[in-house]
Amino acid sequence: MNRFTDPEIAAVYRAIRERRDMRHFRPDPIDPALLERLLHAAHLAPSVGYMQPWRFIRITNSELRNRIHALVDEERQRTAEALGVRQAEFMRLKVEGIKDCGELLVASLMDGRERHIFGRRTLPEMDLASVACAIQNLWLVARAEGIGMGWVSLFDPERLAELLQLPAGAKPVAVLCLGHVSEFYEKPMLEQEKWATRQPLEELVFENYWQAAEPPVV
Repeated sequence: MNRFTDPEIAAVYRAIRERRDMRHFRPDPIDPALLERLLHAAHLAPSVGYMQPWRFIRITNSELRNRIHALVDEERQRTAEALGVRQAEFMRLKVEGIKDCGELLVASLMDGRERHIFGRRTLPEMDLASVACAIQNLWLVARAEGIGMGWVSLFDPERLAELLQLPAGAKPVAVLCLGHVSEFYEKPMLEQEKWATRQPLEELVFENYWQAAEPPVV
């Protein structure tokens, strides 16, 4: 009774399998009703202590969008320098679609998070994990709706917070590019560009103890 139908299950797995971090967009606007559905899906995400720490800022001002792009491009240059021998390889990658996408969102952690202790006393970073769950919800339902999404993390959070006039204690964690795309990448873009490959699952799943650790003497 609790199980979805086989086609419904297949659709969930397909969205997970075919989700892509998109960088190439068409400028066509996203229908407002569709954008509302996407954001509602994000808002249905689980959160530690049910604190719902996500805040989404929709960027509709073109000058502001350009200033966000400038912050990202500045960090792109600094990241390239920090990568050393892979600098030139990194600079050939397209790492964002901020100027091209139909919708630009900034996902942020709310202020006043110190009041929420449930589930965070020893793991305060669970608020960030909760925002990541909301972003993943948005990503999966966007893919199901045929909308591309790209998560951009190349920025100085303090400078972006100042630019967007976030209250003290709030923190931007993601610039999200949303928009129509001509096609979805066949594989994750960084895999297509031979930047990295997906690791085998069997190398990442352990039983009882960390794989490299010696079992305790009992």
